[in-house]
Amino acid sequence: MGIFDSIILGIIEGFTEFLPISSTGHLIVASQFLNIQQTSVTKAYEVIIQFGAILAVFFNYRDKFTLKKIDLWTKVFLAFLPIAGVGYLFSKQIKELFSLEVVAIMFIMGGIIFLIVEKYFLPNKKILVDDVEKISYKQAGWIGFAQIFAVIPGTSRAGSTIIGALLVGLSRKASAEFSFLLAFPVMSAVTAHDILKHYKEFTHESFLTLGIGFVVSFFIAFLTIKLFMAFLDKFTFVAFGIYRILFGILLLIIFN
Repeated sequence: MGIFDSIILGIIEGFTEFLPISSTGHLIVASQFLNIQQTSVTKAYEVIIQFGAILAVFFNYRDKFTLKKIDLWTKVFLAFLPIAGVGYLFSKQIKELFSLEVVAIMFIMGGIIFLIVEKYFLPNKKILVDDVEKISYKQAGWIGFAQIFAVIPGTSRAGSTIIGALLVGLSRKASAEFSFLLAFPVMSAVTAHDILKHYKEFTHESFLTLGIGFVVSFFIAFLTIKLFMAFLDKFTFVAFGIYRILFGILLLIIFN
């Protein structure tokens, strides 16, 4: 993997990780176009750029990372448990799901769900929570259950959690913010696991490439979070639903 590849994948990871459009799906597709083989070195690189995205959450929400917010983080941890359990118990089966066909189908299905929720559910749904810190333990539990679907490639962790949050009464912005915070323990756990698995691949020769990917991912993710929240001040998730459907159809056309 060269520096150009590192920059491109860093941009894709940073931009897509916190949007409901599946970072994993986009990285798989980008790797195909760039002819990047899924080797242990590539996996090590993906660990680094994920860590960059994790730090973007911290720097955007530093005020949430204090002992005064222990109640909020208890709810975040509660929402984290379902996917942690499923990921641990069925890791082998989950890996077998990775294919472009599965990614494409889940892109389309996720897009349809977003459009249905926006058109038929939200207009008649009473918004119960507009402040992420006022979420209940019950709501956090249901959001955690919704996140389980993210183990299917192309579904999107952000998309699953946002849909789950919308369905239990969070506003669009509160849903997105809880998704950002929930990404912190989820991605930290995945990153820690992958570092232990691939740490031997972090060689001196690859430090420049890894470092560039990390920095690019961090800054793009940092800006994306801010722009996404500003977007939700004026717009709905309809655009993301349409994009997912079109992107999924494009994948089916190109790779079949």
